[in-house]
Amino acid sequence: MKTILCFGDSITWGSVPAGRDRHPFPDRWPSVLQHALGGRVQVIAEGLRGRTTAFDEHLADCDRNGARILPTLLYTHAPLDLVILMLGSNDL
Repeated sequence: MKTILCFGDSITWGSVPAGRDRHPFPDRWPSVLQHALGGRVQVIAEGLRGRTTAFDEHLADCDRNGARILPTLLYTHAPLDLVILMLGSNDL
């Protein structure tokens, strides 16, 4: 089975635009992708609200620097066939 890692920010996490809620699991885009691929591919959602491409947020309760955490996640979920990066929303 092929494996896809979706690495991103609040959009990948499933954040509802107006508020602090989260979309139901089946409605988040990585879940929609997996469903569209008909179960032939495992899609791993690695989204985090507030994640940036490479910036530190020293007041955050966890590491949101995407460049620093990506190598660990690549190793954690290996082997991977495809990685989809969706970062940058929080950098603006």
